[in-house]
Amino acid sequence: MLKFFSASTRMVNSRRAMAECLEAALGEGDTDCDLLFIHASIGHNLQVLADEARALAPSARVLGASCCGVVGREGVSESMNDVAIMAVRGRDALAVASVEGIYGHNSFERAAALGAALKAANPAVNMVYFMAPGIDINDDRCVEGLESVLGPDVTIFGATAADNMKGVACFQVIDAHASQHAAFAVGFADPTLSVVTQATHGFVAVGEPMVVTRSEGNKIYELDGRPAWEAYTRRLELDASATCGDTIPIGALAEALSPELAEEYGNDHILRVVTRRDADGTMHYATTCPEGTRLWLTVRDEERIFRDMDRMIAAMVAAGAGRELVAVFHADCLARGRFLFNRVMKDELVRRMQYPLSRDGVVPPWLGMYGFGEFARLGGRNAYHNYTTALYAIYRNA
Repeated sequence: MLKFFSASTRMVNSRRAMAECLEAALGEGDTDCDLLFIHASIGHNLQVLADEARALAPSARVLGASCCGVVGREGVSESMNDVAIMAVRGRDALAVASVEGIYGHNSFERAAALGAALKAANPAVNMVYFMAPGIDINDDRCVEGLESVLGPDVTIFGATAADNMKGVACFQVIDAHASQHAAFAVGFADPTLSVVTQATHGFVAVGEPMVVTRSEGNKIYELDGRPAWEAYTRRLELDASATCGDTIPIGALAEALSPELAEEYGNDHILRVVTRRDADGTMHYATTCPEGTRLWLTVRDEERIFRDMDRMIAAMVAAGAGRELVAVFHADCLARGRFLFNRVMKDELVRRMQYPLSRDGVVPPWLGMYGFGEFARLGGRNAYHNYTTALYAIYRNA
């Protein structure tokens, strides 16, 4: 039976930060565990954090990713020195797999290899936590690759790693090895547990759409017959010399959803982010983007963001009625943090997530990060999202 424990800190010293988190989560007497997730802001060295974690929890598989801030049961923080962990005990109900060298062009193949490794390790896996790089990757192909082995009924949740919204480099760590293009997956095979996933963004599409006129996979070469980056930045009223970091806060792109998916999502569009552009104006999109796709620019609707958040939380609470909430994993878009809202609004958003999911005022073990993208189900299927708050509530079945 799996048991979860979490903690977070903004301690500057990486070794002390990891020691503090493990002691807060597990107690001073025994900081060992079977699995340890680490989320760390870009000011920390993931390798140092992982080395200290392996020293203090020698039995644990250590998996980590860089991010732009964390959310723990203690609340939200977006300094350059944030660390949050989720420790798990229950080795027999876990499977861990990782791959190196995952990019946009090979996302399906590498994700399929992850799925095969999980299935070989534990055929009873029924939900998967997946962490991938946030730059130069095709996220819907990752979902398809995992599903090609594990099937569509296995729920995939997780995030893509980030830097401090520069779109330059993000990092992952797997046990003793740090990388920029590694992905890992954890399969949960505890038959007493199930996960409820939902995502919401609250942005509104505006104006006339741009049309993808030349593309291949997740690379967009032309929009409206012009070099993609030139056309995109022109619509944003930016110079073509702008960086991805300049466009991410204001440049969410929207794809129309079917009426059925829009009703469930609470929004007519799903959003996408651009995290890399080449010198020739090619844009690296987060998912496959066929020619003919219509892409709208968007604006945030702050009232709608709060309203949709409350709607999502109410649905999740209803879905978990009568069951024990044992842990929450949380992926949030970095553009919904301090880069988009001031601290008061950010704290209020997190409070409205955590309070309804608390019991007697106590927040359950909680591991959240501000990253480049989120995985959560939509329309009964695994899906990839951008610019959302995505929550993954793990319940003990009655």
